[in-house]
Amino acid sequence: MQQKGIDYLFVSVGSDMFYLTGYSKRPSERLTLFVLPAGGEPSMVTAKFEAARLASIEQFYEVQTWDETEDPMKILQRLVNQTKKTTIAIDDQIWGIFVLRMQEALRGSRFVSAEPVLSPLRMVKDAHEISRLREMGRRMDKVYEETLKLSFAGSTEIDVAEQIQEIGKKQELKPEYPAGVASGPNAASPHHSTSNRVIGKSDGIWMELGSGGHVEGYKADKTRSVQVAPGTQKFREIYEVVKEAQQKAFEAIKPGVTCESVDTVARKIITKAGYGDYFIHRLGHGLGLDIHEPPYIVNGNNMLLQEGMVFSDEPGIYLPGEFGIRIEDIVVVRKDGAERFYESARDLLLVK
Repeated sequence: MQQKGIDYLFVSVGSDMFYLTGYSKRPSERLTLFVLPAGGEPSMVTAKFEAARLASIEQFYEVQTWDETEDPMKILQRLVNQTKKTTIAIDDQIWGIFVLRMQEALRGSRFVSAEPVLSPLRMVKDAHEISRLREMGRRMDKVYEETLKLSFAGSTEIDVAEQIQEIGKKQELKPEYPAGVASGPNAASPHHSTSNRVIGKSDGIWMELGSGGHVEGYKADKTRSVQVAPGTQKFREIYEVVKEAQQKAFEAIKPGVTCESVDTVARKIITKAGYGDYFIHRLGHGLGLDIHEPPYIVNGNNMLLQEGMVFSDEPGIYLPGEFGIRIEDIVVVRKDGAERFYESARDLLLVK
C-alpha cells in the first residue's frame, strides 16, 4: 500500500475479506467493512447485532459497531484522516451504493481499485491453499467417476444436474448451485442454462461438475464432455482436436511465459483444424476462493506466469445447432511446468 501511495484499504464482504481476515458472511444492505490503514491499526466496521459473529474467529483488529439508527459512514469519517487528501483503495466486490455513500462522506479522498494490492497476493497460492485445491481435485475425480454411471438417454438435463449435485454432496463438496449440463445443440452455448431438454442417443454433452462446491472456501471448476452411445465420427474427430489443444496448452505452462502465449498455443491448434471461429472464449481463468479470479489466460494479457498461480485450462469448440465440446482442468504453475489437480480421463467416453 505504501509503495502504491494507498493510505487506506477498504474491503467489503466477499472473498477478499475472507482471505484477509477469515470472516465470511452474506452481503447485505448493512455495511460490514474491513479498514486497513497503511500506518496504524485495522478495524472491522459492522452492525452491532452482528458483532457476536466475529467472536468465533481470531481478531487482530478493533471492532467498530453501529446501531440500526446510526450512519456507519460516521465511523469511517472518524477512522480516515481527513486533514489531508487521502487515497482509499476499495475491493472489487463492494456494492455501488456503499461506494457512493463513502464518496459523499469522505469528499476529500480519492478512491481507486484495490486490485493492484490484493490481486498479486491472491494469484500466487501458498502450500495450504494448494493442498485445499488438490483435495478438491481428488473429490471432483470421484464425482466424475460416479457421474459416468448415470443413465443419460431419456433423462432431462435438469435430472442429470440434480443427480450430479447429490453425488457432490456425498463428497462433502457443499454444492451452492446445480451442476451445469448441456446436451445436443444446447451444448453449442458455452454458458448454457441447464434445461428440461430430454437427452437423446448420440447427443454430445458437456458437464460443469463443480456445482460451486468448495473445500475451506477453495472452489472447484471442472468440465468434461461425453457422448451418448452410439458415438459419431464427427464428434470424435472434433473431440480429439479439443483434447490436443488442452494438452499442448498444459505443456506450455511454466514460470516466465505470458498468459496470452498459453491461450495462443491452444487457439492455433483449433484454428489449424478449421474450427478457430468456434473457440469463442478465453482459454482459462484463475481459481481459488472465487471461481473466476486473476490471472486470466487470454489474448492481450502479457502478465508473466509465476510459480503458485492456479487457473483453468479449458479450450472448447461449439458448433451452432449441433454440439459443443469442452475439456477443463485446473492447474498450478510449478517450478518447471504445471500440475493438474484433476486426474480424470480426458479421453472420449461413451455413456448410456
